[in-house]
Amino acid sequence: MRPFNVYVSLLAGMAIPLVSMSANAGDSLVDVRSVDPTIMVELRYAGRNNLLGQPLYPHGTRALARPEVASALASAQAFLRRYQYGLKIWDAYRPVAVQAKLWGASHNSDYVANPEMGAGSMHSWGIAVDATLVDSWNNPVRMPSDFDDFTPAAMWRYLGPSRQVRADVGLLQNAMLRAGFWGSRTEWWHYTIAHWQKYLPPEKAKSAAQILATHWEGGL
Repeated sequence: MRPFNVYVSLLAGMAIPLVSMSANAGDSLVDVRSVDPTIMVELRYAGRNNLLGQPLYPHGTRALARPEVASALASAQAFLRRYQYGLKIWDAYRPVAVQAKLWGASHNSDYVANPEMGAGSMHSWGIAVDATLVDSWNNPVRMPSDFDDFTPAAMWRYLGPSRQVRADVGLLQNAMLRAGFWGSRTEWWHYTIAHWQKYLPPEKAKSAAQILATHWEGGL
């Protein structure tokens, strides 16, 4: 496992000004793949296939999360392997500076958290991930929508005609819920660790609870 302060030092040495690392998550982040190397990672904000159409993370950025979150992902992965599926992580820890860029591009609180309200994004605290499925060959599995799709297709409850998509998104949701995550009403790919409040300062947790739903269907 690579400590977060070492990770920040590596980024600084790369001299890439795209990301300003936030102090929200402290120094307790780990590389998800150091806990379970079978989990696939494709950070969409490290490339151009995202909401802004440009890289927001430096080249080589890893999927970082709190240790408890990484362990929970490993549990979800073990469950999915029983069905010949696996996880792919689209996003994990997200610096506040990147969250601000996303908010500036969308200004839609149904999908993007305002970094200046409540606790901002749970990603910026290292306690949320964006995840999808791959098959046993690590090929993408068809899901209700693509990442950052701000349409009804992204809603938690899939209402489309495909039984296979319904089964696959249901399997992902079941795996993540069993592992201790809550989902998001508006984004089938977004999951926050259930006990998210304990990772925030009390005043931040209180203000966040007033903005975010605390039920697993709520938007986090």
